[in-house]
Amino acid sequence: MGLLTEGINEVIATTDNNAAPMGIINRGGSLHMVLFRGSHTARNVARDRWVVANFVFDPVLYVRTAFEDLPEDAFVEEAIDGMVVSRLRDAEAWAAFAADVERSSDEAITVRLVPVHEEVLDLRLHPVNRGFASIVDATVHATRYVRTRDPWLGQLIEHHAGLARKCGGPREWEALDLLRGYIAGLTGE
Repeated sequence: MGLLTEGINEVIATTDNNAAPMGIINRGGSLHMVLFRGSHTARNVARDRWVVANFVFDPVLYVRTAFEDLPEDAFVEEAIDGMVVSRLRDAEAWAAFAADVERSSDEAITVRLVPVHEEVLDLRLHPVNRGFASIVDATVHATRYVRTRDPWLGQLIEHHAGLARKCGGPREWEALDLLRGYIAGLTGE
């Protein structure tokens, strides 16, 4: 299995008809995720002991899944080795993992991942796009900003917003507008 590279791989993780942007940590072939307690993803992974990494290159979908639930028709069920997992219908590729909680704290759980299946559905070339990467980074900061309202996170969001405007295209600009709307709606700004 080889869809994940060394480092932190940004994917949209799916659990039981739930999707959220997540980083899968690959260090020396050891795969882990850190999930914040209270999230649907953490609850589902701890309960069901599986997660699917969806490889998607749509900045709007990264923003949407960070702040809202997708409709049921956005998911497809797949049977793998006697278990049924849920992946995104529009994924270009996906990888299913068995997941076991290794460590737990008051704030987060660390989950060890073991690959069980992966599939490439639609192979396309995606040149490096700083606008797309900036949307992913701004989204990560925004999920924390709406909880803490930390001004430093607000500055980081603005930095990445500038890069998304400069380096992105229409889809990144749409994602940025959507992100700003979520921030305003969730923080009352």
